[in-house]
Amino acid sequence: MNWLRHDPENGLMSVEVVTLLYMLVTAVMTLVWWKDINHPMDMMVWRMGALLFMVLANMIYHVYPCRLVILLRVAPLLLCLIQWYPETYEFCKQWPYQDHVFAAIDWRLFGCQPSMEMEKWLPGTAWYEAFSLGYYSYYYMMMATLLFYLLARYEDFQRASFVFLASFFLFYFIFEFLPVAGPQYYYAAIGTEAARTASFPEVGHFFVQHPDQILPLQVKGPFSQLVLAAQETGERPTAAFPSSHVGMATVTMLLAWQTRNRWLLWLSMPFYLLLVVATVYLKAHYAIDSIAGLATGIAFFALTNWLYPCAQRTFRLKN
Repeated sequence: MNWLRHDPENGLMSVEVVTLLYMLVTAVMTLVWWKDINHPMDMMVWRMGALLFMVLANMIYHVYPCRLVILLRVAPLLLCLIQWYPETYEFCKQWPYQDHVFAAIDWRLFGCQPSMEMEKWLPGTAWYEAFSLGYYSYYYMMMATLLFYLLARYEDFQRASFVFLASFFLFYFIFEFLPVAGPQYYYAAIGTEAARTASFPEVGHFFVQHPDQILPLQVKGPFSQLVLAAQETGERPTAAFPSSHVGMATVTMLLAWQTRNRWLLWLSMPFYLLLVVATVYLKAHYAIDSIAGLATGIAFFALTNWLYPCAQRTFRLKN
């Protein structure tokens, strides 16, 4: 690939448009709940910084329109997802938590709490480490697929990055208005014995006062240590329903399938299957969260693929 080849195109990229829309909507939400949010000024500064970056990147592209600058315009917007995720907690804590609803759904569907029982069904360090590997591979599956598009399917890179980013934002919007902390938080709040006996009390705004009350993740090897490190860095009592781990991993697998590269698809498949089970096994999600994550991942993939040509026609002069 000739990274420095001149490839001029006018207008905003679709990933820039969807990022601007997300920042605008969440900026309004920040202003509405200013007094109830921790560090709202920092959140607004982040948005101003992202906006300034997009202006500068577009100015650079205007001077030297090449594929390397296209990468400069896209990659940081994807990395901003790391910043937007903790903010979902700041928004969702305005509403009472709904974990009692989803824990009860699991009980009705399965007659137990799968997130409590799976470790008994598949005991031992080998299983625990395998599922920890699957859970942690989430980040690398997404990175590998987008990198494949960049290097081997450049003509589809912008579509793939739009589908990926827009799907993430759709999940974030759900999390911001549907607060579900997940089993690792809810069981710590109500006690594991209550969960085992199908007693699922409402906890209201409990996690606003106790955001760090979480069942400790067991460390049995290097992969569970990596998962623990990731949780300690950015985990919040938010984003449990639907599971974006399952949903975005499903979007990633569908993007891999669209490349028609069987090696990418089949090399990713074992990690994907481990990840889907790991979300429940490691108590990050209720089983219904993961089932819903699969369904919404497929739905968001279809929706964002349908929206992409509309965005291109509206904001660019050339596909």
